[in-house]
Amino acid sequence: MTAVAEAPAAGTSGIEGMIFVSPTRPGPIRKDEELSVAPVSNAQFVVKAGDATVKTFTTDGEGRFQVALPPGHYVVLREGAASRVGSWRFEADVIAGQMTKVNWTADSGMR
Repeated sequence: MTAVAEAPAAGTSGIEGMIFVSPTRPGPIRKDEELSVAPVSNAQFVVKAGDATVKTFTTDGEGRFQVALPPGHYVVLREGAASRVGSWRFEADVIAGQMTKVNWTADSGMR
C-alpha cells in the first residue's frame, strides 16, 4: 500500500504537499542566520484513521508526496521514527473531491 507521486484523477480526494525537517544542525541559531530546514527525502510515512493504518507513502527526493484518501480526518506519522526524538506527527482533514494541500515541518529534536 505505498503511494507514489502521480497526477490525481479528476474528483480524487487526498493529501499532497511537502515535508521538511528543522533544525538540520545542532547549536544556537543566530539572528542573522537562515533557519536550517531541509526536505525529508525518500522517507516512509503511515496514514492512520483512528488506530487503523489506512495507507503508507514515501516522499520523493525533494520531500514531495501525494496520497489518495477518502474524506475523513487523518494522522500522518513517520514510519520508524523514535518516539522520543523530535516530532513527526501531522494531522489533516480530507474533503470529498479535493486534494488537501499541506507543507509540514517536522522537529528533528536537535538542540
